[in-house]
Amino acid sequence: MTWVFRLKISLLIALALLSGCSWFHKAKPLPDPTQLIVTGAPVDSLLFVDGVQTGHSTQASNRTQVLEVTPGTHSLEVRLNDIVAYRESTYVAPHDKVVITVLSGNTRN
Repeated sequence: MTWVFRLKISLLIALALLSGCSWFHKAKPLPDPTQLIVTGAPVDSLLFVDGVQTGHSTQASNRTQVLEVTPGTHSLEVRLNDIVAYRESTYVAPHDKVVITVLSGNTRN
């Protein structure tokens, strides 16, 4: 009976040691994504980043759209039908968020 008791104790110690390995290693948090945050695009406009349509048709001019991009320089175009209503080129650093406020005819200073 003592060998069964020793086997059980040995198994419990082995399981405790194996499960304890993960207790001391915390998962590294994921880095923040690189994003363009676009506000003020006209209703029914489409957003294009570097010539590629991104996002959905804007339903309201006060609705913000968050676009994930790669780090670097990007060209944002806001197109309304076939007309480029707004164009801006900007640099986005890795893990950074850049806010672009689209200036339409009524909101320009």
